[in-house]
Parts: sequence; C-alpha cells; structure tokens
Amino acid sequence: MSCFCYSLFGSSTALNRRDSSKAHGFPRRTYPNLVTNEPKKLLGHTSIRAQRPRTHVKVEQNSTITTISEDNSSMGNVEGDAEMVGIFDVDPHLKQFKDHFNYRFKTYAERKKLIEKYEGSLEKFAQGYLKFGFNRDQDGIIYREWAPAAQEAQLVGDFNGWDGSNHKMEKDEFGAWTVRIPDSGGNPAIPHNSRVKFRFKHGNKLWVDRIPAWIRYATVDLTQFAAPYDGVYWDPPPTERHEFKNARPPKPTAPRIYEAHVGMSSSEPRVSSYREFADYVLPRIHANNYNTVQLMAIMEHSYYGSFGYHVTNFFAVSNRSGTPEDLKYLIDKAHGLGMHVLMDIVHSHASNNITDGLNGFDVGQSTEESYFHTGERGFHKLWDSRLFNYANWEVLRFLLSNLRFWVDEFKFDGFRFDGVTSMLYHHHGINMGFSGNYVEYFSEATDVDAVVYMMLANCLIHDLLPDATVIAEDVSGMPVLGRSVSEGGVGFDFRLAMAIPDKWIDYLKNKNDEEWSMNEIVQNLTNRRYTEKCIAYAESHDQAIVGDKTMAFLLMDKEMYSGMSALQPASPIVERGISLHKMIHIITMALGGEGYLNFMGNEFGHPEWIDFPREGNGWSYEKCRRQWNLVDTDHLRYKHMNAFDGAMNLLDDKFSFLSSTKQIVSSTSEEDKIIVFERGDLVFVFNFHPDNTYEGYKVGCDLPGKYRVALDSDASEFGGHGRVGHDVDHFTSPEGIPGVPETNFNNRPSSFKVLSPSRTCVVCYSATYSHLSLHFSFQLSSNS
Repeated sequence: MSCFCYSLFGSSTALNRRDSSKAHGFPRRTYPNLVTNEPKKLLGHTSIRAQRPRTHVKVEQNSTITTISEDNSSMGNVEGDAEMVGIFDVDPHLKQFKDHFNYRFKTYAERKKLIEKYEGSLEKFAQGYLKFGFNRDQDGIIYREWAPAAQEAQLVGDFNGWDGSNHKMEKDEFGAWTVRIPDSGGNPAIPHNSRVKFRFKHGNKLWVDRIPAWIRYATVDLTQFAAPYDGVYWDPPPTERHEFKNARPPKPTAPRIYEAHVGMSSSEPRVSSYREFADYVLPRIHANNYNTVQLMAIMEHSYYGSFGYHVTNFFAVSNRSGTPEDLKYLIDKAHGLGMHVLMDIVHSHASNNITDGLNGFDVGQSTEESYFHTGERGFHKLWDSRLFNYANWEVLRFLLSNLRFWVDEFKFDGFRFDGVTSMLYHHHGINMGFSGNYVEYFSEATDVDAVVYMMLANCLIHDLLPDATVIAEDVSGMPVLGRSVSEGGVGFDFRLAMAIPDKWIDYLKNKNDEEWSMNEIVQNLTNRRYTEKCIAYAESHDQAIVGDKTMAFLLMDKEMYSGMSALQPASPIVERGISLHKMIHIITMALGGEGYLNFMGNEFGHPEWIDFPREGNGWSYEKCRRQWNLVDTDHLRYKHMNAFDGAMNLLDDKFSFLSSTKQIVSSTSEEDKIIVFERGDLVFVFNFHPDNTYEGYKVGCDLPGKYRVALDSDASEFGGHGRVGHDVDHFTSPEGIPGVPETNFNNRPSSFKVLSPSRTCVVCYSATYSHLSLHFSFQLSSNS
C-alpha cells in the first residue's frame, strides 16, 4: 500500500491541517488548506514570450517588449499537449488550477517547439558555448558575443596590445557580434592563458571593456586591492589538458550528499585548491561512505564572502582554487572513488558587478536587449543582484548552454539549483510565510517564465544524462516541483527539506529537553509530499555561517574547547551534546526524506562557524577553514561523531532504507520520550529521555522472526557507554489477530523487546530475512 501526502513541505512557518489517525501504521496524512473560490487571475504569466528565434518569425513590437507569434499550424497540437497533464492523477486537489497548469505547460511546449524549429533541438540549442565565446576552427579563433545594444565592438587583449582597431567585430541582425582571428605562423594568434576583453561602444558614445560573457577562465591581480577580474583565453595544448580516466559511476539508489566548499577545505587558514581537495578531502568523504559530493562556489565570483552565490562569470571555474584542468582532476578522482559529483548552480540571479560581471553588458538596454529584466523587476532588493529575463531567447540559450557546458566539459553528474523560491514567484519569497494554501503557489504571483525555464532545464539535463540528479532549493514547498515535466511538473528529482534544520535549531535554542515533543519531531520530519522526493538534512552550510552556530556548537558551546578530551570523563554538557548530535542526524536521515545531506565538517561536529575574510575580521581566514586535525587527533571525542556519521551512511549502503517507500511510525510516546518507526526492513528506536533507560522496551514490527542490532549510537566506538549487546537475538511475538491492525500492538503484527538507554538510537534488522546475516554489526564497527 502506498501513502500519498499532499502537504506543504516548506518553511517552518507553514501551517497545515493534519489527520491524527495512525491507521495501518502509515505516515499520517496532511491535507491542503483548500480555497472554495477560485481567484480571477491564476496564470501568473507575463506578456514576454520566447524571443528572437533565428528566422521566419513574425515579430510584433510593442514599446520595448517583443512578443513572438506563429501560425497555429506550425506549432503542432500544443493545446492537446497542454490537456495531457498527469499531475492531476497524482494530486486531484490541483484540478482547480487546471487553467494555470494548462497555460504553463502550453508555454513550455510552445517554447520547446520554437527552439526545435529554429535551432534543431533543445540539445543543440544548449551547445551555445560552441558558438559563442571563443572557439577554434581549422586555422583560427572565432569570437562571438551577444550585445544587441552595442553601437560598435572590438576584441582586445594581450595579443594585440589592447588595441582593437585591427579586430573590429561585425554585428548580425540578432545583436550577435563576431570576429575571426586567423592563426599566425601556424599558431593561435591569441596565446593560451592570455588576457582578453570585449570592448564596445554604447548609446552615449562611451567605450567600455567587459569580460566576455562566455569566458571559461578569469583571474585577478592579487597585488592590487579591489582589482577587477580579467578574462583569460583558455585553450591549453594537449599535453596540459586533463583527460578523464574514470567513467561516471552508476547513479546511487539514494543520494548521500557531502556538501563541500573547496576553498575552505584546508586545515590551514588559506584558500585550498581543487587538487588538494581531490587528494586529501575526497578520501575522507569516501571513507565516511558518502556516494555523492556537492561542490559549492565553482562558478567564478569576485567576492569570496558571497559563498559563490554572486556569480560574475558563469562558464568560468573559480580561479582561487585552480584551473579548469584542476577541477576536472577533482571530478575524475571522485568518479574513480565511485562518487557522483553535483554542482551548486546559481541561475536565480547574477552579481551586480559591472566591470567583471554579466551586469556590465546592461548599459540601459530594453528588456529585449539585456540578460536581465529592466526596472525594479530586474533587481533583487535583498540580495543586491540582477534577475534574469527567462523569456528572452538568448538568455535561455545562455543558461541552458551553461548547464550543458558543465555536464559535457567537466562531467558533473547533476545540479543543486540555488534560490529556486526566488525564481518561482514575482515576489521572490520575500516576507512570505507559506501556509499551504495552493493559491500561494498557482496565482498571478507565479513567475511562469521562470517555471518554464526550469522545465526546459530539467528536460535538457535528463535527456543528456538520464542518470543525472537535480535538486531544487525551495523553501515554499510548491507542489509538483519534483514531478516529471512530461506529466506537468517542473522536473526536479529532489527538493531540499528546508524546514527540518529550522525545527532542530528552534528546539536547541528555545526548549529544554523535557519540552521536546516526539509527535512534533515526527510531524516535522514526515511533513512532505510522498509523491515528490526530498533531501533531508539537519544542518547545511546555511546553519554554519557566522552569526549562527553549528549544531555541535549549539549543543556544547565553549566546552568544545575544553571538554573534548577522551582521556577524562565527559562533562554532562559534552555527554548530552555528543549523544543528541548523533541522534538528531540519524533520525533526520532515516525519517526526513529519500536522500541525505551533510555539510563539510559537521560530520565530526566542527566547533566553529564559517566567517569569510572581510574587513570586520581583519581579512582573516582563521574561521574559513576546516580543522581536520581535531578529528584526526585520537584522544579527542570528535572522532566518535565522525565514526557514527560513517556508520549511518554504511547502514543505508547495506540496507538501502533511504530508497524504501516503507516508512511506518508505530509509536511516539511523549511520556517515555520514545519514537519507534520502520524504514525499509529496519526498526529504529529513539530514546530522547534525558534520564530514563528502558530494559525490555516493547516495539512493534512487520516481519516476524529474529532481530539483531545493526547500529547503536551508544556503542563505545561512537563515544557511548556500550550498554547494548550486539550479539543478542531478539525474537518476535505475534500480536493480535492477523490482518486486523486494530488488534495488533501499535498497529504492528509482531513485536520484540530491546534495551533502550537514555539519549540513544538503536537500529535493528531482521536476522531471519536479511541476506546480510549476522556479521553486519561487526562490519559497521570495523568500517567506522
């Protein structure tokens, strides 16, 4: 039996009505707060449609907005396609917004057909990097740039002494400027690794220099304060190019993601390199049994403290950590270790920088002539950044090609899309508390152009790479974000379960242990749409930045500096902190989603927040690093949290509980502070009581027979007291009348008894049915 939960899974401020029934032991259903009167306007579309096809298009001019119209015969059966929206079968409550879904699916189908008509296919359209920017032909270099508002244009650089008079560019009817630079003496006229810029004259007759929009590498003079970046022509000779040696590994059944920032991955207070990360950090990730690495801050960003989210150069590898070849080395090595590599992609906005960012191409153009919306709509007032016009033809080419570039050239296995909430709505989620009312998702506030872009993006990625993993960072909980494009969804494979860390932080900051509600914890972890997969996490980079604290720091604070030696008894604060750190992470993993994420260093309870070099800290790197020495020091307790992290990942590796659709919460006792649930064929028993240990605690289960302990947070290798026996057989007893759940124990047909010490988690597996036999506990211990 499957259980579909049509609920909001978004911000912690969301409110939903919940059925308190536990019939059959399945997760409790959450029902949407439905409206009875459909609002007058639900489409949320703009008047701008896909722009600038290459030929044979009737263009209707209206002020600065260009709208494309075509004969209906050329579009095929778009209306018919729009009616075939399978999401209504998944969630019947969506039918009241049928007009909205038909409109946005029709818009998607129209734009895709236009792209196919004028560009050949979506895949070819997304090869813009082979046409724009710098590309080689048989005996020369061709440089092409889209800048429709430019009056004149030149290519300048080290190769011509920054004098572009002999390298003037020609403009075509669509605003693309082109110049061809023949080889000189059999060699490229522009040397590899030399500086280049796009020089153009705009409407006020002034000439400006900009980094080419499609540049693949950019550097800065570190000896000059606040120096602008320079574009770099990157075309290394064959002997210097990285050739991939390892094929992409198979797609994980469920992603266990290690979120990492290469620059701050060194123990030393400095910027680390891609090669150092590959050689010294990837082995740690692999040893802790993660199957996926998610890399932050890869696209070039001039401000290091932006965490990589204010992108200046979308096709360029961040030069702080090395060259494009160095990044390829990292990804190749990760593949060799059997791990997928995801990229944190930022298509929700762009840096406001003019001299070294994409914003520099906007010199007062109309919307048709710019990468961004004009006026207020083109600026994010909280992020101080520019907002893309997702209906513009060349913007679609640029962004879709950006995705294909990272997949094709660097072998990334997928993406985590940043800032999706900002993309989904014209209000960008600012000052919004999403309640779960579907009108909040499907109304005139919806930015259909952005939704359609994401549909095209997901279609492209999955066509190019069927094993790709694409994750949406959305706090609003928009329904069908994680359903396929073909059935009317937006097409993401997973969404981030962003409400989970908010709840844990609230508990740790504002509630005593006795006030923790077992029902509320379970509700928060299970409050998701079971037709759309989630990535659960207790803490990511967001919870570790300056101004907040990591979970370990919240739990133990200053005692992390004085009380972490295993050579002396743990203080009550450290004892509690390490115990709850382990419990919070594994219950989040086991109950919160269909995948799991951890940020670099949190696996061993990194004691300090992240503070990037800035004027306020004297431009220090002291807190912009990871102190691996703490976990490597044998007498410090950090190793215990690290060992448990590896063990819980290995638990999923062996039993695949994350990918199981079986998730049954059988008991949440507020008095005992106990949570019992089954995920896959494992039985999880959590005792959050600060004092009480229960001997022979009765728990329900599905499979009869013999159970043994697979994982125990109280084991000595995890810093516990070793109170639970791992070589004990737990035999089940039948409960009630077979097939009559209400006569069973907690609606489960069988039961067995376990020892449940205070502040511990015990996980049991069926030794009767498991093909892994009785050696699993030993395997966990030895691998940790």
